[in-house]
Amino acid sequence: MCGFAGEARFDSSLADFGAVARMGETMSARGPDGAGAIHQGRFALAHRRLRIIDLSEHAQQPMVDPALGLAIVFNGCIYNYRDLRRELEALDYRFFSDGDTEVVLKSFHAWGRRCVERFQGMFAFAVVERDSGRLTLARDRFGIKPLYLAEQAGRLRFASSLPALLAAGDVDTSIDPVALHHYLSWHAVVPPPHTILAGIRKLPPATVATWEPDGRCDRETYWQLQVKADPELGRLGAQERERLVEDALRTAVKRRMVSDVPVGVLLSGGVDSSLIVALLSELGQSELRTFSIGFEEAGGEKGDEFLYSDMIARRFETRHQQIRIPTSELMDALPGTIAAMSEPMVSYDNVAFYLLSREVARHLKVVQSGQGADEVFAGYHWYPKLVDSSDPVGDYAAAFFDSDHEGYLRTVEDAFAIDDVSRAYVERAFASSNGGSAVEKALQLDTTVMLADDPVKRVDNMTMAWGLEARVPFLDHELVELAGRLPIEDKLGDNGKGVLKAIGRRLLPREVVDRPKGYFPVPILKHIDGPVLDLVRDTLDSRAARERGVFRRDTVEALLASPAAHLTPLRGSRLWQLALLEMWLQQHGV
Repeated sequence: MCGFAGEARFDSSLADFGAVARMGETMSARGPDGAGAIHQGRFALAHRRLRIIDLSEHAQQPMVDPALGLAIVFNGCIYNYRDLRRELEALDYRFFSDGDTEVVLKSFHAWGRRCVERFQGMFAFAVVERDSGRLTLARDRFGIKPLYLAEQAGRLRFASSLPALLAAGDVDTSIDPVALHHYLSWHAVVPPPHTILAGIRKLPPATVATWEPDGRCDRETYWQLQVKADPELGRLGAQERERLVEDALRTAVKRRMVSDVPVGVLLSGGVDSSLIVALLSELGQSELRTFSIGFEEAGGEKGDEFLYSDMIARRFETRHQQIRIPTSELMDALPGTIAAMSEPMVSYDNVAFYLLSREVARHLKVVQSGQGADEVFAGYHWYPKLVDSSDPVGDYAAAFFDSDHEGYLRTVEDAFAIDDVSRAYVERAFASSNGGSAVEKALQLDTTVMLADDPVKRVDNMTMAWGLEARVPFLDHELVELAGRLPIEDKLGDNGKGVLKAIGRRLLPREVVDRPKGYFPVPILKHIDGPVLDLVRDTLDSRAARERGVFRRDTVEALLASPAAHLTPLRGSRLWQLALLEMWLQQHGV
């Protein structure tokens, strides 16, 4: 787990090594254990290292293999790298390090860009071919590892974070109206290639792209998920399907134990993270460290779920730590949380993950986390509403979208008035989905798009702000493919995630399985009042916000006058959405 940046020139110019060095420096938190950079004519690469696998200097990056004529920068973890290494050794490849980076490099040489299909893990990488002059960028199937791009005539810059590209300079920082529509409509989900800034794009998940020396680019989607019930799987008994899921989840958790440093768990006390703890315990991991976080109550809403996380810690005898955050500390952490966002994200639990990661990073470098289970196994409340829907797109948008198109137009100034691109995106996704039912179409969309650009991005940004690697076993692609083939009743049953709850009833205390659905609660950001309201008002009334001219003043004034009266269908604050975007823009000097 690391951060990297680079520049490729497609004209007669040399790469700007100073710009690439600045990009690398901005990502020091992603890789506090080492730094490196190289400049080779048209190319420059920079890397920040977090030592997880092969702690020696042999695995430093950028990694160059002169015999093969390749240079690589890599971020992530390939869990099956040892198996791949044995395959490569059988092909007479010789290794000078013991980590996964060199395995990626030599896999690329052996199998070309199709090597990504062999990788089990999370990854983004850039490979420069000395002899052909080609550059290849790739991203894992679910976009767990980020990769941002800034293209101009004759030049491509790329980095593991959007702020890194800002640090390089010479980028169009105007607001992208399409991204703004998605941000305000789709709970801050901005599908690739867009970002909120017009001059910066992101490589989509499951994509490998190669640039020729003249700048021509060939992009390929190398993996596609199909969420559609398999009749053959449906003919098995429910208990047999449950066993298949449990075995696949156990394999996913075991894969993510690969590390040369200890691995812990972010334990919310819900079914998902609790199952990870149970399976790690079963796999023999002793002295397992687990962590949970809680906040002060606000608006009559409890701010922690320690009752359940403590129950799991006792059951499996983990070394558990409760992290209690007072409101004053939460306020102090907001600037750092926003600075850690590669893109603006409105979910309240960003600050929870940020503070949790800060504490965990004092003890560990690697944790497993339960993100992805709700999208893969239908844990959200809007999926049952689609079962007999006569208007699946409308019902999906009504349940999940923060605003309809009319609400968007009432919020933004005329310069940002565009067509209803967010609903059109969902309509295209549902129409082109290879899934069957409306529920399966929604699951496929959420797993392949929403998941990458909200929960997964949140976990990566907040953990990496403190040099902490988060691994997500529920996004093991073989587990997700199996889940996609299950009968929909296996997922919708038991008020969502039925098959996981069935497994949980054998492995976990029933109180954890039968509890109401929880999340990282941060009540003070939902019930905006007091110091948070003061911060929001100062932000939206600032000179920078007024001169930017994104939001209509009458709408801003109405939201400030009565924050609690303007909540989204997901019970989020519309006022917080507007303020968070402006805070993010100001925090990053836009």
